[in-house]
Amino acid sequence: MARYYVDCRNSPSESNCTVALSADTKEELLEAAVQHAVQVHGHEDTTEFREQIKQMLKEGTPPA
Repeated sequence: MARYYVDCRNSPSESNCTVALSADTKEELLEAAVQHAVQVHGHEDTTEFREQIKQMLKEGTPPA
C-alpha cells in the first residue's frame, strides 16, 4: 500500500511552517491538508484550492 504526504516546507509562507502530513489515502491526506491550510494559514476552502493541494500530494514519506 502506498503512503502519501504533503510538506509545508515545499510552499513558501510567512510563518515558515515546517508541518508535514501523511496518510494512506490521497482523500484522507487532502482533508487533513485542507484543514491545516484553513486553520493555520488562513486559506479559504474552495474547489480551486483543493485542486492546488491535490497537485502537491506526493507518494512516499516526507524527507527528514
